[in-house]
Amino acid sequence: MEELEASNTVTSGSSTFSEDMCLTVEQKLIRLIIPPLTFVAHKGQAGRIGIIGGSREYTGAPYFAGISALKTGADLCHVFCTSSAASVIKSYSPELIVHPVLDSCNDGTEFGALISKLHALVIGPGLGREENTFSIMHQVVEKAKELQMPIVFDADSLFYINSHPELVEGYKKAVLTPNVVEFSRLYKAVIGADLGVLEDLNMPVQALSQKLGNVTIVCKGIDDIISDGDILTMCKEKGSPRRCGGQGDLLSGSLGTMLHWAHMAHDQSELVNFSNWRPNIIAAVGACMLTRRCNYLAFQKYSRSMTTTDMIVEIQLAFTSLFS
Repeated sequence: MEELEASNTVTSGSSTFSEDMCLTVEQKLIRLIIPPLTFVAHKGQAGRIGIIGGSREYTGAPYFAGISALKTGADLCHVFCTSSAASVIKSYSPELIVHPVLDSCNDGTEFGALISKLHALVIGPGLGREENTFSIMHQVVEKAKELQMPIVFDADSLFYINSHPELVEGYKKAVLTPNVVEFSRLYKAVIGADLGVLEDLNMPVQALSQKLGNVTIVCKGIDDIISDGDILTMCKEKGSPRRCGGQGDLLSGSLGTMLHWAHMAHDQSELVNFSNWRPNIIAAVGACMLTRRCNYLAFQKYSRSMTTTDMIVEIQLAFTSLFS
């Protein structure tokens, strides 16, 4: 096991953030993957992100993920949802390109042309658990894997992986983002043993990653534990005690954007001196730091009344204070 540790102090406005895992090394590496803003860039270069999710009951989750991907810095975001969710999601923001296809096609072929134009996928926010939806999702993932596309698996897609771990096994560009409860279920399904009540989840997270063929796992909790089976690190960026619904969607959306940036930088040899830090790890740490900083900043204003909408407003300041 290789565990990465260091310390740094970051100041934003009148607030000082001093955490053991707000690393100078981390911040430098994350800055390396961020594409510069130039007048010669064209629309799409900074990221075309796909969100697969959105059902009649859950329309907020794909919106939160999509708008977070855009505000983190992606240029375009496509949301693939059910027909009953499309109009609602469109009404939240004109920035999202919405495709009501999850319940209107019998297989994943309809996604083929669109998927090939995307840079990364975020699968699961508001997806629901309909068998037909899962079937289409499975085929889309297989297509994305053929294209070697980075994929974030969150929420209901993790429920599907419980019984179909082969979908992600050995795919090194996959990142799973379970909370503690989702992680416990996934651990039991894949490892075959109850996790029990543990204060330290470091070893179980690493063990599950190894069992899945070194798929990257971000176990969300008091501290976010991140491992690809070889590397193990944690994000201890200061957050808040408020646990409103939708924070995980902000994480998955921003992670989709950062995954594209990290792999693009890696492929262009921008990360030649990144030592043992791999693209998935850099992107995961960056997204976790960003989400926690948004949480902290919004909580200072709204305390118990804070919602994820308040956090999204803070993405620009959080991003700038961390990485600019």
